[in-house]
Amino acid sequence: MTILVDTAMWPAHGRRWAHLVSDHDLEELHAFAARCGIPRRAFDLDHYDVPAERIDDLVAAGARRVTAGELTRALIASGLRVRAKDR
Repeated sequence: MTILVDTAMWPAHGRRWAHLVSDHDLEELHAFAARCGIPRRAFDLDHYDVPAERIDDLVAAGARRVTAGELTRALIASGLRVRAKDR
């Protein structure tokens, strides 16, 4: 079980945002996010949106930094991915 965070490349609200996911289950993801002080409102069906300035803290807490492609492949393989058309 691994928590993954990708590169912050999504612009919104004057910041760049990354995605935080689990490669195993959502409970693991929610527990990690809570330990790191990420609010539940940042959760978007299969991932948390996290600002670029939090990435180093998340990695220090145990998340593994990956590319966006690696994160997407891991999320699909886990069976947790919610497709855009299903949102």
